[in-house]
Amino acid sequence: MSPSTLAARFVSRRRQLAGAAVIAVALGLLGMLYAALAPAGQASTSTDPAVQRGAAIYGQACASCHGFNGAGIDHVAPSLIGVGAASIDFQVGTGRMPLKEHGPEAPRKRTQFNEQQIRDLATYVASLGPGPQIPQFSAQQWQRADTAYGGALFRTNCAQCHNFAGSGGELTYGKYAPSLTDATPRQIYEAMITGPENMPVFGDKQITPAQKLAIIKYIRTIKTQADPGGAGLGRVGPVTETVIGWLAGIGVLVIVTIWIGARA
Repeated sequence: MSPSTLAARFVSRRRQLAGAAVIAVALGLLGMLYAALAPAGQASTSTDPAVQRGAAIYGQACASCHGFNGAGIDHVAPSLIGVGAASIDFQVGTGRMPLKEHGPEAPRKRTQFNEQQIRDLATYVASLGPGPQIPQFSAQQWQRADTAYGGALFRTNCAQCHNFAGSGGELTYGKYAPSLTDATPRQIYEAMITGPENMPVFGDKQITPAQKLAIIKYIRTIKTQADPGGAGLGRVGPVTETVIGWLAGIGVLVIVTIWIGARA
């Protein structure tokens, strides 16, 4: 075999090895990039019974929208990685999830799961990534809070959307702030730390845990408080009161005018 032929074969072999090396390096870099950016997978390997039970519930009721690894599906449902147990306890505990149909707002409805199932599902989602935990406090703690102080905090941070009496109110594009009448103390606290729907998140640096309990005390107080006028009229403020007063007043004046005319 001539030297030129050997040289040509050597060059060809080097090119083949170099091409294979480039492909191997590219695949390795692609794998490392995917490992760094890809969302966490399901915690199906966990030995925690609560996580395993929650994973089974998730696969049946949530995966079709949020994906089998909780990363969400574009234009369908957001990622659940990092939302924490508190968000799941609120959304599922109030019946907002699983969602019945897509719309501008997820309405409160009867939940499909019992308390234990909700806790298991929340435990599983919490295993996907760190997030706000379910708040732990007793009834005595929020009952000892300052109602007047809670009212001032509520009017400053919440009344713009939820109404000064927590009756809720309309927002833009078909959205609304829901009534707080049926919300439990834990659900109110969870809403403040997770920011469901259009609600902002109120972290502990914005509203401290003690202040959150004071807000809860105010909401629970006005919920059980009797209406001083006898009729609450929806507790939506002076608008309905003025309308009813105007219509009733005009009606009485018309009747009196007709009566005077008939007498004359």
